[in-house]
Amino acid sequence: MTSLIDPLIAFVSNHAWLAYLTIFLAALLEAVPVVGSVIPGSTVILALSALVPGGELDIIGVFAAAIAGAAMGDGTAFWIGHRAQREILSAWPMSRYPGLVAQSEAFFHRWGSLAVFFARFVPPIRAFVPITAGALGMPPLRFYAVNISAILLWAPAHILPGVLAVSALEHSGGMAGLEGTAKHYWMPLVLGIAALAGLATWWVRRKRGANVAVAPAVVPVRKDG
Repeated sequence: MTSLIDPLIAFVSNHAWLAYLTIFLAALLEAVPVVGSVIPGSTVILALSALVPGGELDIIGVFAAAIAGAAMGDGTAFWIGHRAQREILSAWPMSRYPGLVAQSEAFFHRWGSLAVFFARFVPPIRAFVPITAGALGMPPLRFYAVNISAILLWAPAHILPGVLAVSALEHSGGMAGLEGTAKHYWMPLVLGIAALAGLATWWVRRKRGANVAVAPAVVPVRKDG
Protein backbone atom coordinates (compact mmCIF):
# COMPACT_ATOMS: atom_id res chain seq x y z
CA MET A 1 0.00 0.00 0.00
CA THR A 2 2.77 2.44 0.91
CA SER A 3 4.46 1.89 -2.46
CA LEU A 4 1.32 3.15 -4.19
CA ILE A 5 0.74 6.21 -1.99
CA ASP A 6 4.35 7.31 -1.43
CA PRO A 7 4.76 8.85 -4.93
CA LEU A 8 1.57 10.89 -4.43
CA ILE A 9 2.69 12.13 -1.01
CA ALA A 10 6.13 13.02 -2.37
CA PHE A 11 4.56 14.92 -5.25
CA VAL A 12 2.24 16.85 -2.92
CA SER A 13 5.17 17.68 -0.65
CA ASN A 14 6.98 19.28 -3.58
CA HIS A 15 3.89 20.89 -5.16
CA ALA A 16 1.59 21.75 -2.26
CA TRP A 17 -0.05 24.55 -4.27
CA LEU A 18 -1.47 21.94 -6.65
CA ALA A 19 -3.11 20.16 -3.70
CA TYR A 20 -4.66 23.43 -2.50
CA LEU A 21 -5.86 24.12 -6.06
CA THR A 22 -7.34 20.62 -6.23
CA ILE A 23 -9.22 21.20 -2.97
CA PHE A 24 -10.45 24.58 -4.22
CA LEU A 25 -11.68 23.13 -7.52
CA ALA A 26 -13.23 20.11 -5.79
CA ALA A 27 -15.28 22.36 -3.52
CA LEU A 28 -16.18 24.73 -6.37
CA LEU A 29 -17.19 22.10 -8.93
CA GLU A 30 -19.25 20.22 -6.35
CA ALA A 31 -21.45 23.34 -6.14
CA VAL A 32 -21.91 23.70 -9.92
CA PRO A 33 -25.40 22.61 -11.09
CA VAL A 34 -25.40 19.20 -12.80
CA VAL A 35 -21.58 18.89 -12.66
CA GLY A 36 -21.65 18.87 -8.87
CA SER A 37 -23.92 15.85 -8.78
CA VAL A 38 -21.12 13.66 -10.17
CA ILE A 39 -17.97 15.37 -8.83
CA PRO A 40 -16.75 13.66 -5.61
CA GLY A 41 -15.48 16.92 -4.15
CA SER A 42 -16.10 16.04 -0.52
CA THR A 43 -14.28 12.74 -0.97
CA VAL A 44 -11.23 14.47 -2.44
CA ILE A 45 -11.13 16.95 0.46
CA LEU A 46 -11.56 14.22 3.05
CA ALA A 47 -8.76 12.18 1.48
CA LEU A 48 -6.28 15.05 1.09
CA SER A 49 -6.89 16.20 4.67
CA ALA A 50 -4.88 13.13 5.69
CA LEU A 51 -1.75 14.98 4.57
CA VAL A 52 -2.12 17.68 7.22
CA PRO A 53 -0.75 15.77 10.27
CA GLY A 54 2.46 14.88 8.43
CA GLY A 55 3.07 18.48 7.40
CA GLU A 56 2.66 17.96 3.64
CA LEU A 57 -0.27 20.40 3.75
CA ASP A 58 -1.06 23.26 6.10
CA ILE A 59 -4.47 23.08 7.78
CA ILE A 60 -5.08 26.82 7.29
CA GLY A 61 -4.43 26.46 3.57
CA VAL A 62 -6.76 23.46 3.34
CA PHE A 63 -9.54 25.34 5.13
CA ALA A 64 -9.02 28.46 3.01
CA ALA A 65 -9.10 26.51 -0.26
CA ALA A 66 -12.22 24.52 0.67
CA ILE A 67 -14.16 27.52 2.00
CA ALA A 68 -13.22 29.75 -0.94
CA GLY A 69 -14.16 27.10 -3.50
CA ALA A 70 -17.50 26.31 -1.89
CA ALA A 71 -18.39 29.98 -1.46
CA MET A 72 -17.51 30.84 -5.04
CA GLY A 73 -19.39 27.82 -6.43
CA ASP A 74 -22.54 28.37 -4.40
CA GLY A 75 -22.45 32.14 -4.86
CA THR A 76 -22.03 31.93 -8.62
CA ALA A 77 -24.82 29.38 -8.98
CA PHE A 78 -27.16 31.52 -6.88
CA TRP A 79 -26.35 34.65 -8.87
CA ILE A 80 -27.02 32.87 -12.18
CA GLY A 81 -30.42 31.79 -10.88
CA HIS A 82 -31.08 35.27 -9.48
CA ARG A 83 -30.35 36.90 -12.84
CA ALA A 84 -32.11 34.37 -15.08
CA GLN A 85 -35.07 33.78 -12.75
CA ARG A 86 -37.25 30.70 -13.08
CA GLU A 87 -36.51 30.15 -16.79
CA ILE A 88 -33.07 28.78 -15.89
CA LEU A 89 -34.66 25.76 -14.21
CA SER A 90 -36.15 24.57 -17.50
CA ALA A 91 -33.18 25.51 -19.69
CA TRP A 92 -30.34 23.20 -20.73
CA PRO A 93 -28.61 21.49 -18.96
CA MET A 94 -31.06 21.70 -16.03
CA SER A 95 -33.82 20.43 -18.31
CA ARG A 96 -32.05 17.07 -18.52
CA TYR A 97 -32.49 16.52 -14.79
CA PRO A 98 -36.15 17.32 -14.08
CA GLY A 99 -36.24 14.97 -11.10
CA LEU A 100 -33.39 16.69 -9.26
CA VAL A 101 -34.76 20.13 -10.15
CA ALA A 102 -38.18 19.17 -8.80
CA GLN A 103 -36.57 17.69 -5.69
CA SER A 104 -34.60 20.90 -5.12
CA GLU A 105 -37.72 23.04 -5.55
CA ALA A 106 -39.67 20.89 -3.12
CA PHE A 107 -36.78 21.00 -0.66
CA PHE A 108 -36.62 24.78 -0.91
CA HIS A 109 -40.39 25.25 -0.58
CA ARG A 110 -40.45 22.99 2.48
CA TRP A 111 -37.53 24.51 4.37
CA GLY A 112 -37.27 28.03 2.95
CA SER A 113 -33.96 29.70 3.82
CA LEU A 114 -32.89 26.68 5.85
CA ALA A 115 -32.87 24.66 2.63
CA VAL A 116 -29.71 26.53 1.63
CA PHE A 117 -28.12 25.54 4.94
CA PHE A 118 -29.16 21.87 4.89
CA ALA A 119 -28.42 21.37 1.18
CA ARG A 120 -24.71 22.02 1.73
CA PHE A 121 -24.61 18.68 3.57
CA VAL A 122 -26.92 16.71 1.23
CA PRO A 123 -25.57 15.54 -2.12
CA PRO A 124 -26.59 15.64 -4.93
CA ILE A 125 -29.14 18.44 -4.37
CA ARG A 126 -26.25 20.50 -2.98
CA ALA A 127 -25.48 21.32 -6.61
CA PHE A 128 -29.06 22.40 -7.41
CA VAL A 129 -30.39 24.30 -4.39
CA PRO A 130 -28.30 27.51 -4.74
CA ILE A 131 -29.39 28.12 -8.33
CA THR A 132 -32.95 27.14 -7.38
CA ALA A 133 -32.92 29.60 -4.48
CA GLY A 134 -31.84 32.37 -6.82
CA ALA A 135 -34.41 31.44 -9.46
CA LEU A 136 -37.22 31.40 -6.89
CA GLY A 137 -36.40 34.89 -5.64
CA MET A 138 -34.53 34.40 -2.37
CA PRO A 139 -32.98 37.77 -1.37
CA PRO A 140 -29.20 37.79 -1.99
CA LEU A 141 -28.23 39.02 1.48
CA ARG A 142 -30.28 36.29 3.13
CA PHE A 143 -28.80 33.64 0.83
CA TYR A 144 -25.19 34.65 1.46
CA ALA A 145 -25.73 34.91 5.22
CA VAL A 146 -27.17 31.39 5.40
CA ASN A 147 -24.79 29.93 2.83
CA ILE A 148 -21.59 31.23 4.41
CA SER A 149 -22.75 29.97 7.81
CA ALA A 150 -23.31 26.52 6.32
CA ILE A 151 -19.93 26.51 4.57
CA LEU A 152 -18.14 27.43 7.80
CA LEU A 153 -19.60 24.27 9.35
CA TRP A 154 -19.30 22.12 6.21
CA ALA A 155 -15.55 22.71 5.86
CA PRO A 156 -14.48 21.39 9.29
CA ALA A 157 -16.96 18.53 8.95
CA HIS A 158 -15.04 17.36 5.86
CA ILE A 159 -11.50 18.28 6.91
CA LEU A 160 -11.18 17.53 10.61
CA PRO A 161 -12.24 13.84 10.46
CA GLY A 162 -9.24 13.05 8.27
CA VAL A 163 -6.89 15.18 10.33
CA LEU A 164 -8.01 13.74 13.66
CA ALA A 165 -8.23 10.14 12.43
CA VAL A 166 -4.77 10.15 10.90
CA SER A 167 -3.31 11.92 13.96
CA ALA A 168 -4.80 9.27 16.24
CA LEU A 169 -3.65 6.44 14.00
CA GLU A 170 -0.17 7.94 13.78
CA HIS A 171 0.01 8.01 17.58
CA SER A 172 -1.12 4.40 17.79
CA GLY A 173 1.22 3.41 14.98
CA GLY A 174 4.11 5.12 16.72
CA MET A 175 3.60 2.95 19.76
CA ALA A 176 3.49 -0.11 17.52
CA GLY A 177 6.51 0.89 15.46
CA LEU A 178 4.41 1.87 12.42
CA GLU A 179 4.63 5.65 12.69
CA GLY A 180 4.04 7.56 9.45
CA THR A 181 1.87 4.96 7.72
CA ALA A 182 -1.66 6.02 8.75
CA LYS A 183 -2.22 8.30 5.75
CA HIS A 184 -1.25 5.45 3.43
CA TYR A 185 -4.33 3.56 4.61
CA TRP A 186 -6.71 6.47 5.23
CA MET A 187 -6.64 7.82 1.68
CA PRO A 188 -7.39 4.51 -0.13
CA LEU A 189 -10.01 3.71 2.53
CA VAL A 190 -11.87 6.99 1.92
CA LEU A 191 -11.68 6.60 -1.85
CA GLY A 192 -12.76 2.96 -1.68
CA ILE A 193 -15.78 3.70 0.52
CA ALA A 194 -16.79 6.55 -1.78
CA ALA A 195 -16.52 4.26 -4.82
CA LEU A 196 -18.66 1.59 -3.15
CA ALA A 197 -21.23 4.21 -2.10
CA GLY A 198 -21.34 5.53 -5.66
CA LEU A 199 -21.83 2.05 -7.11
CA ALA A 200 -24.56 1.29 -4.57
CA THR A 201 -26.37 4.53 -5.41
CA TRP A 202 -26.12 3.82 -9.14
CA TRP A 203 -27.46 0.28 -8.65
CA VAL A 204 -30.42 1.45 -6.54
CA ARG A 205 -31.34 4.16 -9.06
CA ARG A 206 -31.05 1.72 -11.93
CA LYS A 207 -33.22 -0.82 -10.14
CA ARG A 208 -35.85 1.80 -9.35
CA GLY A 209 -35.83 2.93 -12.97
CA ALA A 210 -36.29 -0.64 -14.15
CA ASN A 211 -39.17 -1.18 -11.74
CA VAL A 212 -40.89 1.95 -13.01
CA ALA A 213 -40.39 0.83 -16.60
CA VAL A 214 -41.97 -2.58 -16.10
CA ALA A 215 -44.75 -1.46 -13.78
CA PRO A 216 -48.10 -2.34 -15.39
CA ALA A 217 -50.37 0.51 -16.25
CA VAL A 218 -53.61 0.65 -14.30
CA VAL A 219 -56.51 0.90 -16.72
CA PRO A 220 -59.80 2.05 -15.23
CA VAL A 221 -62.68 -0.33 -15.79
CA ARG A 222 -65.82 1.29 -17.04
CA LYS A 223 -69.01 -0.15 -15.74
CA ASP A 224 -72.04 0.04 -18.03
CA GLY A 225 -75.31 1.01 -16.56
